[in-house]
Amino acid sequence: MQDRDQYRLFLHLAQTLSYTRTAADCHVSPATLSRTVQRLEAATGHQLLERGPRGVALTTHGRAFRRYAADALDLWSRYRDGDTTADDLGGHLRVFASVTACHSLLPDLLGPLRTAHPRVHISLRTGDAAAALALLDQDEADLAVAALPARVPATLLAREITHTPLVLVQGRTAPAAEPFSVADEPFVLPRKGLVRTAADQWFRSLGSHPHIAAEADGHEALLTLVALGYGTGVIPGLVLRHSGVRTGLRQLPTPPGLGRLTIGVCIRRADAHRPLVAAAWAATRPGTGPRPGSSEAGAASP
Repeated sequence: MQDRDQYRLFLHLAQTLSYTRTAADCHVSPATLSRTVQRLEAATGHQLLERGPRGVALTTHGRAFRRYAADALDLWSRYRDGDTTADDLGGHLRVFASVTACHSLLPDLLGPLRTAHPRVHISLRTGDAAAALALLDQDEADLAVAALPARVPATLLAREITHTPLVLVQGRTAPAAEPFSVADEPFVLPRKGLVRTAADQWFRSLGSHPHIAAEADGHEALLTLVALGYGTGVIPGLVLRHSGVRTGLRQLPTPPGLGRLTIGVCIRRADAHRPLVAAAWAATRPGTGPRPGSSEAGAASP
C-alpha cells in the first residue's frame, strides 16, 4: 500500500473515529486498517490512536500527524495536476460552526479566503454551538464560529463579528398569556452553554424559579420542542431568523435584562503561526468582507 493510500485511510479514521465505519467506507477489511495504523505508528515512532472505554481517540501525535497527512496529500495533488501558479497556500482547514452560522455568516466570513487561496480545502463540521470552543481547544477544529464568553480562554484568540439579542419564542398555536408571567410559564432551555447561562441569570435577577419543561442539545432541537408546544424558549434572535420551523413560532416582546450574545471567530493561539490558519484569521479581519463591524478579544490585530 502506497503512503498516500495509508494517509487517506488515516484521515478518514481520524474523522470517523470508528474502525468499522472507515473500513466499510474505504472498502478495506478491519484487519487491513489496523495494520495500516500499526505501520504508520511504527514509521513515526509514536502512538497515533488510542482505544478506550469511550471508543477511539487521537493522541497528541495523532493530531499532529493528521495535519501532516492532509498537507502531504494536497502537495501531491498539486504536483500531479501540474499546478504552477504563484499562490502555493493549500491544505485542509477544519471549520466548526452551528447550522445557523453556516447559513448566515460563513459565506461572507470565509469568502475572502476562498478568493485569495482557491487551493485551500475547507472541511466543515456542524453541531451544537455550545461545544464549539471545546472542540477547538481539543484540536478537533482549526477555526470555530461561536458565541464568545465574557472571558475567552487564554489558549484561544477570538475576534468579534456580530451580536444577536436573546429573545423569547412560543409555538404559534400556544395560548397567549396577557400579561406574560415568567413564574406561570413552562420553559424550554438549552441543556448547557451561554444561552442557558444567560437564561438562568435572567431568572435569578427576577427572583423567579420557573418550571423547566424540557431541555435540548442544540438550538434547532429547542425550537422544535417549542413549536410542539412544550413551553417558551429562550433563543438567539439570529437562530430564530434562520430557523426552518420559524413559521410555526411567534416571538414575544423582548423583556429587559435578557441580554445578547457576541458571535466571534476563534483559533488556537498556538496555531496563529501556521500559514493556513494565519491566512484564515487574516481573512476575517474587519473590512475583508461585507460583515458587521467587529472587534477582538485575546489579541491585537495581526
